[in-house]
Amino acid sequence: MTELRFQVDTAGVALITLDGAERLNTLSGAVLRDLGAAYRRCDADDGVRAVVLTGAGRAFCAGADLSAQGRAFDTPAGGFTASPVRPPAWRVRKLVIAAVNGHAIGIGLTIALQCDVRFVAEDAKLAIPQVRRGMIGDCQSHFTLRHAVGLAVAADLLLTGRTLTGREAAERGIAGRALPSADVLPAALALAREVATEANPASVALSKRLLWAGADADAVEREETRAHLALLGTDDAREGAAAWRERRTPNWRSKAGDHTDPA
Repeated sequence: MTELRFQVDTAGVALITLDGAERLNTLSGAVLRDLGAAYRRCDADDGVRAVVLTGAGRAFCAGADLSAQGRAFDTPAGGFTASPVRPPAWRVRKLVIAAVNGHAIGIGLTIALQCDVRFVAEDAKLAIPQVRRGMIGDCQSHFTLRHAVGLAVAADLLLTGRTLTGREAAERGIAGRALPSADVLPAALALAREVATEANPASVALSKRLLWAGADADAVEREETRAHLALLGTDDAREGAAAWRERRTPNWRSKAGDHTDPA
């Protein structure tokens, strides 16, 4: 199972690593809760001046565990939210950089979208494929992606579920830089250390709050959660995961009007 590694260097840069390389750092609810706890620690500790999030091995994060044992799309227990990382990276009062060293799929990409800056591997595969699994994007991605790159690019990714490369992500503004995979983490750490050394922490915190200001973020979380609750545990949610495992086209049963009002 993926675990979380946390370390802080002498410059005040916290490095958070998703550590489950054999399974491409797939995520569980427990790891997402741990990530939120790590963010709270970074936010509260004045000794932490910048944060870098990365993945172990050749992937950043391949998303949720869609194996039959993973049960990612089962009916959830009480208290479910579609944004399980509390707080999200954009609420942390420090610069948070996602060093996307390899593939970032599903929630693997949506947690990176919550960060302030993203460096990506040029040949990494990136996608929010949930519409092809019988679900929708999570972690406030309907806010973060539209906030970062606008409606046209957000619709392209969220409504099609298509895959793009790290190079295209940088070209379309989803990432700040596309680099050879071996250079992604060093570049992210170098920028984080520069900010930790040279930037005023109060200035960073205030500027970040203004950059991320958007009253609709909480509303998007509520609507994403309602949508997930309508879809989780359904025949189509099971079919989406099964079709992915079996490498076949899904056989959907639902209709567009099942959970939404007409135009």
